[in-house]
Amino acid sequence: MQGGNKFFDDMSKLMTNAMGVAQGAKTEAETAMKGWVDRWLADRNFVTREEFDAVRAMAQKAREENEALKARIEALEGKTPAAGAKKAAAKKE
Repeated sequence: MQGGNKFFDDMSKLMTNAMGVAQGAKTEAETAMKGWVDRWLADRNFVTREEFDAVRAMAQKAREENEALKARIEALEGKTPAAGAKKAAAKKE
C-alpha cells in the first residue's frame, strides 16, 4: 500500500509543479500581450481618456462662449442706428 501512496504523492507534486509553471507562463504571456498592445496603441497616436475629456471640456466652453458672443452681437446690431433705420424703413413698406 505504501508504494501506491508514494506514486500518488509523486503525481500530486508533479501536477502542483505543472500548475505553477502554467500559472507563471500565463502571467508572462499576459505581460507580453499588454506590452504589445500598449506599443501598438502608442504607434497609432490614440489619445488617453484624460486628454479626450480635457479637449471635450475646452470645446464645450468654446461653444458656450460663441453662443454668448452671438447673442451679444445680435443685441448690439439691434441697437445700432443703421439697424434701426432699416427696421423703420421695413415697417413703412
